Amino acid sequence: MSEKKIAVFPGSFDPITVGHVDLVTRALPFFDEIIVAVGVNSQKKYLFTLAQRMEWLEACFVDQPSVKVDSFTGLTAHYCNQVNAKFLLRGLRNASDFDYEKTISQLNQIVGDGLETIFLISQPAFSHISSTIVREIIKGNGDASSFLPEAVKLDIERNQTESQGMANK
Repeated sequence: MSEKKIAVFPGSFDPITVGHVDLVTRALPFFDEIIVAVGVNSQKKYLFTLAQRMEWLEACFVDQPSVKVDSFTGLTAHYCNQVNAKFLLRGLRNASDFDYEKTISQLNQIVGDGLETIFLISQPAFSHISSTIVREIIKGNGDASSFLPEAVKLDIERNQTESQGMANK
């Protein structure tokens, strides 16, 4: 029996975007299991709580039984070893992403004992989307709906409506 092909797609997913969902969906045929793993960095300020991000990830992939959702602290390569993943899944939007991801990939190969990074190039429709930009739009009370999966969009809209209602009291 061959070993299960497990990939980890790490990120902060603050918030998850339609680009992230597209990447995981396109990678499904290559792996037996994809773990979408939220990396927790205590030094980083997040817009959304870990619980909220985990809930959104679960909602986005509820119909994909081969997608698991998890969180971790520490090095991604060490987490991959813990879950027996031999592959990291990463998306490339542009040349800057490639330069950065190439270096990280090479380090992960050493630290992760042969961990392979699989790169998928972003679809043109999603190449301009990043969580950083989406966060800024949300913080500025702009309309980020076209960049967000449906479950996330509805939840953020509901929360903004509730907080506006509280502000008006």
